[in-house]
Amino acid sequence: MLKNAIWITGAEGRLGSALVELLKKDMDNKVVGTDLDVDITDMEAVEQCIKVYRPNIVINCASISDADYCEQNMVEAFKVNALGARNLAAASRGANAKIVHLSTDDVFSGRTAGHLTEFDLPDPQSVYGKSKFAGENYVKELNPKHLIIRSSWVYGAANDEAKEDYFSYVIRCGKSKTPFEAPLDRIGSPTSARVLADFIRCMLDKAEYGIFHASCEGMCSRHEFATAILALSGYDTELAKGYFLVENRGRISILLENLMMKMTGQYTMPQWFDELKKYVEISAKQSESWK
Repeated sequence: MLKNAIWITGAEGRLGSALVELLKKDMDNKVVGTDLDVDITDMEAVEQCIKVYRPNIVINCASISDADYCEQNMVEAFKVNALGARNLAAASRGANAKIVHLSTDDVFSGRTAGHLTEFDLPDPQSVYGKSKFAGENYVKELNPKHLIIRSSWVYGAANDEAKEDYFSYVIRCGKSKTPFEAPLDRIGSPTSARVLADFIRCMLDKAEYGIFHASCEGMCSRHEFATAILALSGYDTELAKGYFLVENRGRISILLENLMMKMTGQYTMPQWFDELKKYVEISAKQSESWK
């Protein structure tokens, strides 16, 4: 018996591909994944997909997430991250479908010390952060059955090889014995696409709506993250050259507190290092080409 008809946008990316793989394991789910083959900025194309796929759940993983690219291409960034979210929210509401919208910790400025909860006011400073916050607002306004998920430092393999994440970059440097720089003063909570996808899976059939933060527990610098990846993968940790950012744009760090998750008791995120260790073990079994 069909439990859910799920349409996932951005299905070739890190989180999208992890979701497709995970959700298809449940034979009661009908899962359709689209990527660049469906232009979410085209309302007619979105509405056509709603008619054909007839989803009761829409998961929007599509976005332009390269912050530097967004700064140089503001119109395109807002078109995908805000207008695309608007189209999906409006079309999903028309079909009485729940929308799960993926957002980012960059909706905050990074100028506030300490952890930020779902009840702290966003203050995006970058084009990327502003475009994602605009997308959040459209989703909230246009579909009451919404679940907005903010995460941070998401890593994981993508089906699209052009979308290299930080984990894959570090592994590539380790394999080729290429030194690289990693900042000592950029702090965050690395979160695997694998565990983030599992959290989303658990929330699909729950009557939970609103904004949820979902990042792994604990924190580290970018340099600590890089050296942990190298060490767990058997590569030389000295390849990661620590440095302090000369221009940090006034940022301290952006640390998300999973307050709603803890209040509702729906899920418990693992410590970032424990999840990284598990991710490395799983990835090593899937690929013998690392060494």
